[in-house]
Amino acid sequence: MDSDKYLEGQSMQRPPLFESDSFIYWKNRFETYVKSKDLDLWHVITNGDFQPIVQNPETKLDEVIPFEKQTDDLKKRLAKNNEAKMVIYNALPRKEYERIFMCNTAKEIWKTLLITHQGNSQVKDNKIDLLVQQYEQFVISEDESIDSAFARFNTIITSLKALDEGYSSKNYVRKFLRALHPKWRAKVTAIEESKDLTSLSLDELIGNLKVHEMIIKKDSEIVKAKVERKSIALKAKKESSDEECSTSGSEDEEYAMAVRDFKKFFKRRGRFVRQPRNEKKTFQRSRDDKNGKSDRKCFRCDNPNHLIGESPKPSKYKNQRAFVGGS
Repeated sequence: MDSDKYLEGQSMQRPPLFESDSFIYWKNRFETYVKSKDLDLWHVITNGDFQPIVQNPETKLDEVIPFEKQTDDLKKRLAKNNEAKMVIYNALPRKEYERIFMCNTAKEIWKTLLITHQGNSQVKDNKIDLLVQQYEQFVISEDESIDSAFARFNTIITSLKALDEGYSSKNYVRKFLRALHPKWRAKVTAIEESKDLTSLSLDELIGNLKVHEMIIKKDSEIVKAKVERKSIALKAKKESSDEECSTSGSEDEEYAMAVRDFKKFFKRRGRFVRQPRNEKKTFQRSRDDKNGKSDRKCFRCDNPNHLIGESPKPSKYKNQRAFVGGS
């Protein structure tokens, strides 16, 4: 037979491939697959092989029916024993096959797999206790989505169910409602008042909560957009105000600099610039000193009453040309 036909999903004759890391997941799929094919096969796996035994009416004892005396219906029934073993073999990899190849019946094979990967009754009880603790302590954080919370919750209740432990649907609904964050309190109250929790399924509850979650998200986006617009407006206003303050400060600084320059200018003029003079008055004031007279006199005629510019005596160099030397 072509090996491609044994690939899972390409042939309905191939059972789900064994997964040691997700044994509970594989166990549930395998059980569903076998039951969909033949209920007698699942009966053989869980309860043991069919036996070719008949009760002797005289001795009231069970006797094995020889192969020659077996009817066609009994032979078909006994063939279920090998069919059940073959279904399990087809689902197992070589490593797992080496664990169970010494088992004679499908029931022994199935029991070996359960003990190896699921543990004995003590291990099973410990796993149940751990899952029950997770179930009781299950809470939903403020930022967690309904899809994410339901995925975690569903993993717990599915694992409990695989270990033959579980709660009622009503309990699941109430537990999920109690696990919601306080921000959902108004919605939880509305559901409790409008719905009959005894008949409300968990899937219906999740759908209802997801619709409300979408509404909350949309409202939050609207509020966020308004806040952003307000923030942008305030920022623009602040920048405009800062610009005006900067301009005003610059103008004040320029005015102060102009005043300082103006004061410096007049200070320099008052200290160094010569004032207009009347020569006679200036001379009259300058000749009076502490002693009432001045030592200054005309350089040309030695008259102390005037300077050389007012001397009546003509200069002896008047008619001489000035000699200008130069190269």
